[in-house]
Amino acid sequence: MLSITDLKSGTKITLEGDPYVVVSYAHSKMGRGGAVVKTKLKNLRSGAIFEKTFQGADKLEEADLSRKKATFLYSDDTLAYFMDCDTYEQFDIPLEKIGDNTNYLIENATIDILEFNGEPINIELPIKMSFRVVTAPPGVKGNSAGSVTKKVTLETGATIDVPLFIKENDQVVVDTRDGSYVERANETKNN
Repeated sequence: MLSITDLKSGTKITLEGDPYVVVSYAHSKMGRGGAVVKTKLKNLRSGAIFEKTFQGADKLEEADLSRKKATFLYSDDTLAYFMDCDTYEQFDIPLEKIGDNTNYLIENATIDILEFNGEPINIELPIKMSFRVVTAPPGVKGNSAGSVTKKVTLETGATIDVPLFIKENDQVVVDTRDGSYVERANETKNN
């Protein structure tokens, strides 16, 4: 059992028979009253997000999720199709459950599938993934006192901000948690 002090971003809990992940939380204690934690929870089955406040004495059940490795095959208008890396069985997950992670699904990528009671309910991407830049406007020099960026389109169709020196066909590493540029992929470093 978890207490409210265990609620952090990414913590997975079970409420009313459904698995949830904590998207954000705010811990507060007011005067003589007990501590409360205001959370934003995402239902891992439906993708619905709602806010819930927990009181100091509340006990929560940790979600019993299992993981398995799968290869992303392809997606259509409503479903993403995967193949289990161990059994080679194919299965699908609705795109609406995957949410913004669809921006980082690339064919033949190996990812973690979250299962709840044997049912595949969502995916968990590697934190850093490499993508090819398909369109990049030319970098325009000018007021560059700060860090200057430009928007580029990745092979998945997602757009991110990158430094001016990135050009088409470059490989870039992206943080899949927030869609931010990390570095140019396969850079050779001189030691």
